[in-house]
Amino acid sequence: MSHLNHNKKHPMVMPDGTIIEQVVHLKEVIDHPSIEIGEFSYYHNFDILENYESYLAPYLFPLSPDKLIIGKFVQIAHGVRFITNSANHKMKAFSTYPFMNFMMTDKTTSEDIVKMFEESQNAADTVVGNDVWIGIDATIMPSVKIGDGAIIGAKSVVTKNVEPYTIVAGNPAKVIKRRFDDDTVEKLLKIKWWEWDIKTIEKNIGAITGNDIEALSDIANFC
Repeated sequence: MSHLNHNKKHPMVMPDGTIIEQVVHLKEVIDHPSIEIGEFSYYHNFDILENYESYLAPYLFPLSPDKLIIGKFVQIAHGVRFITNSANHKMKAFSTYPFMNFMMTDKTTSEDIVKMFEESQNAADTVVGNDVWIGIDATIMPSVKIGDGAIIGAKSVVTKNVEPYTIVAGNPAKVIKRRFDDDTVEKLLKIKWWEWDIKTIEKNIGAITGNDIEALSDIANFC
């Protein structure tokens, strides 16, 4: 019997049976046409929220041309926000004021709204890879791509793409260091342990959370 279950809304249960309701599997609490979430990715907020998508991605609307894509086993801390492209204002004109936002009528169509979005932004998606840790109160700006295994420091503002297995922090976020050497990173990106079946993952948690890349590679060869 598997102990890890991506279908559980609240994946964290204490030994005495207490359910930690502030921790949720995002896939179980978000149903949004512009958000894709991988299995086992979780979010922790100090409060229990009624609407997770509007908190995490407050400017991502059903008619937004871009998407927020989050991979598997992503760990998201309290206060993290994704500022997607629909938050942008038109910057090449003389004024950035969004006049049309306040001039809609009953004759405004969904096509008109999509056009408004398109005029002020590009439609590039915001993408978070697998096994990424995003620290408390971090802000991810539009169209950013975060690679597998990256770590985003607390209160960081991420304005540029983050390479796999890289630690960034600050405002704007800058590279602190690479977590592992190039050879190890290359092997980890080939192994892709997050794509293993859950029984194999549970059986080999020690290797996944360890530092012996050859041992992990050997397991991958038999998966």
